[in-house]
Amino acid sequence: MNNESKKIIEIVTNCLLEKKASDIKLINVEKLTSLTDIFIICTSDSDPQTKAIANHIKDSLSKQGIKSWHTEGYQQLKWVLIDYVNIVINIFNKEARGYYNIERLWADADIVLIEESFEENEK
Repeated sequence: MNNESKKIIEIVTNCLLEKKASDIKLINVEKLTSLTDIFIICTSDSDPQTKAIANHIKDSLSKQGIKSWHTEGYQQLKWVLIDYVNIVINIFNKEARGYYNIERLWADADIVLIEESFEENEK
């Protein structure tokens, strides 16, 4: 994983923790697909929280000069996907998280549960 990706992951995971997202996981799929290297997934308790999480991520990365390539799901707020090419962030409400069960789809990947800042997880 390159330094730019580590920087994005650190900023995103800290944003998720700051906005009280739950069940945050990093799914490393770089050896399994050419779609992306890392999926970051989390669960949100409400539409306003989903919007706050997505805005916080985009604003925080934008301040670092990092712009998303694509965003979708922002209108319905059930599953918001923010694509940074090598890293794709998925913010789910509880129902969508259970329905799509991304962890099951990528069960062969390395999956890391994030409970504190990414920097602390690296230690």
